Amino acid sequence: MDPFNLLILTISVISFFSFQWLFHWLSPWVSSRISSSFLSLSDKQKVEWNSRTVSTFHALLVGIFCLYILFFDDPVNEDPVWGDPTLVKTNVAITTGYLISDLLLIFYYWKAIGDKFFVVHHLAALYAYYYVLGLGMLPYFANFRLLAEFSTPCVNQRWFFEVLGYPKSSRPNMANGVVMAAVFFFVRIAVMPVYYIRMYMVYGTEAFYLVPWGGRVAWIGSSICLDIMNVMWMHKIARGCYRVLRSAQRSKAGATQENGKTD
Repeated sequence: MDPFNLLILTISVISFFSFQWLFHWLSPWVSSRISSSFLSLSDKQKVEWNSRTVSTFHALLVGIFCLYILFFDDPVNEDPVWGDPTLVKTNVAITTGYLISDLLLIFYYWKAIGDKFFVVHHLAALYAYYYVLGLGMLPYFANFRLLAEFSTPCVNQRWFFEVLGYPKSSRPNMANGVVMAAVFFFVRIAVMPVYYIRMYMVYGTEAFYLVPWGGRVAWIGSSICLDIMNVMWMHKIARGCYRVLRSAQRSKAGATQENGKTD
């Protein structure tokens, strides 16, 4: 085996065991000391809590690495299809280890966190990552897709607030909702023109035709499907955020009127 491919395989294996360790040991230990409410959660809630904690850590780790590559990895930015994929492969290897770890946990704790959508999502992502890790192609586009991970921490935080009993109209919940909507828009919606312009610039070139059919399907087909879902999710998130803010505004206005009458 090529020494570099052996290194990537090693990173994936280490990533897998690291995320298992985070789920089974570190997250419960830290969570029980940060939040006293963690110990009062049901077993199913604790499983999902630990799963989302690991998910948040992975998202931040991979997202920061992704930004570094996007701004400073010149070979990948100059040749988005066949540029030197060294750093991208490393980042994708970390994500591959996480996805396999998460799949194992989903199947093992199916009653608590089982979700057919996530199974399909993880398997589709692993299929696409095969072309990055195995053939070293499409590094720019694979890395660009990982930008979406930045929206994950806020989504998870919304669940944490919910399970801890925070009202939707509470300030922490509303602040998180606004940040979630803004981050989701910037990393999944606003970046679409940049992504598809680069795709259009590559389409029909010699580099494009060197990509096998399976790679093109994994690249173009999955991109379109994911972005259709992203637009639907953005619409849902925006509507939810708007309703909560409007409700909070009305409650505040009502309280002000009541105080005025009392005075």
